[in-house]
Amino acid sequence: MRRRLALSLLAAVTLLSVAFGCSRTTSPALPELRALTVEEVAARLTASDGRTFIYDNNEQERYAKSHVPGARWLEYDRVTAADLPADHGAMLIFYCASEL
Repeated sequence: MRRRLALSLLAAVTLLSVAFGCSRTTSPALPELRALTVEEVAARLTASDGRTFIYDNNEQERYAKSHVPGARWLEYDRVTAADLPADHGAMLIFYCASEL
């Protein structure tokens, strides 16, 4: 039940697939951003390829109460490159619940 609740929060998930495969003389390509379904996120979690990283951008209190298993908490407005994996081909999934 808890996992299902956490996965349902992912209805508003945004995918950031970082693909900077560029040389030093070119600008990095803009990453693709798109929404994922709960099923797509669940499939990524099941695949366990080691190249998918999930970040919870909710308030820290909400994260402490419940979050997607394996998700790491990050403040949405304070994410830095040091918070992200060095693998530029990794799939980054950020999610939060909106009160609006």
